[in-house]
Amino acid sequence: MAVNLVNVENVSKVYGTRALLDGVSLGVSEGDRIGVVGRNGDGKTTLIRMLAKLEDADTGRITHSGGLRLGVLTQHDSLDPAATVRHEVIRDLADHEWAGNAKIRDVLTGLFGGLDLPGFPQGLDTVIGPLSGGERRRIALAKLLIEEQDLIVLDEPTNHLDVEGIAWLAQHLRERRSALVCVTHDRWFLDQVCSRMWDVQRGDVHEYEGGYSDYVFARAERERIAATEEAKRQNLVRKELAWLRRGAPARTSKPRFRVEAANELIKDVPPPRDSSELMKFASSRLGKTVFDLEDVTVQAGPKVLLKHVTWQLGPGDRIGLVGVNGAGKTSLLRAMAEAARTQGENQPAGGRIAVGKTVKLAYLSQEVAELDPNWRVLEAVQQVRERVDLGKGREMTAGQLCETFGFNKEKQWTPVGDLSGGERRRLQILRLLMDEPNVLFLDEPTNDLDIETLTQLEDLLDGWPGSMIVISHDRFFVERTTDRVFALLGDATLRMLPRGIDEYLERRHRMEEAVAAAATPAAPKAVPEKSAADQRAAKKELQKIERQLDKISEKETKLHTQIADNATDFEKVAKLDAELRELAGEREELELRWLELAEDA
Repeated sequence: MAVNLVNVENVSKVYGTRALLDGVSLGVSEGDRIGVVGRNGDGKTTLIRMLAKLEDADTGRITHSGGLRLGVLTQHDSLDPAATVRHEVIRDLADHEWAGNAKIRDVLTGLFGGLDLPGFPQGLDTVIGPLSGGERRRIALAKLLIEEQDLIVLDEPTNHLDVEGIAWLAQHLRERRSALVCVTHDRWFLDQVCSRMWDVQRGDVHEYEGGYSDYVFARAERERIAATEEAKRQNLVRKELAWLRRGAPARTSKPRFRVEAANELIKDVPPPRDSSELMKFASSRLGKTVFDLEDVTVQAGPKVLLKHVTWQLGPGDRIGLVGVNGAGKTSLLRAMAEAARTQGENQPAGGRIAVGKTVKLAYLSQEVAELDPNWRVLEAVQQVRERVDLGKGREMTAGQLCETFGFNKEKQWTPVGDLSGGERRRLQILRLLMDEPNVLFLDEPTNDLDIETLTQLEDLLDGWPGSMIVISHDRFFVERTTDRVFALLGDATLRMLPRGIDEYLERRHRMEEAVAAAATPAAPKAVPEKSAADQRAAKKELQKIERQLDKISEKETKLHTQIADNATDFEKVAKLDAELRELAGEREELELRWLELAEDA
């Protein structure tokens, strides 16, 4: 029987006139992997701080088992600014001691990319004081993971980690014996790591078995049975459930309830996006040209980030952009945005970016734009526009859009200066969409947003007719909102990944293995180099294949629609299904050929 590590008995916590937690009773046992979700401000962080005895409850009792070894990662570290990374993370261990410890090597490599901490000016001997908040946070996480604990409590551990770092952390936590309680908005991470969920809502905590996907299913079923009055929230949950059941079946590997119940919930829910219709609408708004990059080179100061990139963002394209930190993702967006701002006058270091005449770009950068702190929330939105056309006949007033983004009628009169970082981020996205752009650049849009706001943003983007590029370390958001993934692998090139982020991680792993092999002395081999003509030919064929893959996607979408329309005509459905299988075979052949050519190019 699992040993109980922490007991929370009838705990309440009040801030001002608001009860964050009201009579909550919970427990954490050995082997538990618990994810904590809920809206910003509903008490997630307060709950885990009380769980770790960093904050006192107003009423009730919290008890720890005797001798509990507890590790906590809060949103604000307690590192000594005068100390070095070496002193904080590995203490006074001699080099041969820590380098011979497999766990320390794994943590340093997983969080920093190598034992010598590449990217830190003096490696392990770098002084902590001048480092950025993200770098300090990785150091605090490394310090925690190197130690042995019975229970680890983590508050937003994936913040400031890239896709590879998040994948490594998920695997590391799965392999640890420690129990885990984790607050995070990263839904992919919750699915990978957690076996139970706590949903903090209006002073109460609801418990669910399974990871995030199972939680979505169970919560939708619970809300259906309870017939809650929150129809809007229920519809969003059901829409996400439909996507999980239809678009990502691999996520449902740990279902805790009947699959039939999930299918019953979504039988009348349409697919998240009608890609063909959106593509037609986007073409009518944008014309044929959106952004055409021809032989483009992008630099940051003297450093060349991208070389000889030829690429096209077409009408209705929804692109996810991933890559190692510093590879040039943000720099590429900035170069394209600058060309759009100056109508093609300001060009990158090399090559040319052509911008469509009808392009109206909205660029969400990582920095939260400064707004007048005395403005009210509604006023800040109305400064842009009173009403917004969301396409497909949908129109919203400024007030309605505010409510969609979690600003209720009372909150709409809050001064901007009183908003939290996450609320300001929400307001920034809201103002961008209110301006009715037809091209969106979103650079880390999920920063500081809670899961409910993310699902609302995804729902809004589902019907948004335009071209979009998303840079994000949130795999769930990228997979949910985009149709194709491109990657910057750190070799100054831009590549399409037919299999998405999984393929990106595989390629990065192979690159790291190749670097390690190159560092090992070996007999030199003569490797024939591809000629410039061969490379040009390969690039041309790559672009042709990408166009063919796009056409296949459009055909598949039409066939799915026809199958749905003729569901009772079994003969016609069988014929359409055969066409679908034939297209899938074509797609597989093209993707294999694409992978072969990518190496030559």
